[in-house]
Amino acid sequence: MAACHSSTATHGTVLQVIRRVEGLGHKIFMDNYFTLPALFGDLFQRKINVCATVRDDKRGMPRDTGPKSLKMKRGDIATRVRGTLRAVRWKDRGDVYILINMHAPPVEGNFTQESGQAIKPRVVEDYNAYIGVCGQVRQNGQQLWNCPQNMKWTKKLFFHLIDMTILNAFLIHKSCGGRMTHTNFREILVRELIIHSQQENLTARGISRGRPSPTAVSCVFTAQANTEHTIFLQEV
Repeated sequence: MAACHSSTATHGTVLQVIRRVEGLGHKIFMDNYFTLPALFGDLFQRKINVCATVRDDKRGMPRDTGPKSLKMKRGDIATRVRGTLRAVRWKDRGDVYILINMHAPPVEGNFTQESGQAIKPRVVEDYNAYIGVCGQVRQNGQQLWNCPQNMKWTKKLFFHLIDMTILNAFLIHKSCGGRMTHTNFREILVRELIIHSQQENLTARGISRGRPSPTAVSCVFTAQANTEHTIFLQEV
């Protein structure tokens, strides 16, 4: 794996984001917009663990695992290691490239089910488990979140920020000992927003709201000590 020591704007952005949590052993999950092999060394020195999708043509990526150098079939896994950095290429319907420093490198080989479906390596499962609330690994590391092509960029930004706000609220819930799944969390959030909107409409029309609706669901979060935190970095 070729070494790379140059700094970029995204490199600096990530270092700026994590400056207050250096040395605390946090985890960062990133999409390929922010991922640079050179960045991983800086983060590891700051005791930051990283799992991120990456484009195969990024500077510093191993040349012998690219599509032009290594032909792979569905279920194949190729791994390259340099120090604490591991580069993984996994073949599903398309190629998925991941850089990690928090997992042991997956075993190389072909891993498929009897049906021929590719078996996800642990690193892909973990990535999907943490960042899957916004979108799982897809072909070439793209995200599940796709806005219509004709949607104005301001609306795309608005919905992205809403999605990230819900994600952050869910992570706070989990860090405080909450046990709801992300699906249940969103269902309760939608239900509460509908109830709140109905009550506000009644108030605006001069109708007393009376007692809260028995169908209202209140979520109680019990603060608990938690030393493990997760940070998500995605391109807008």
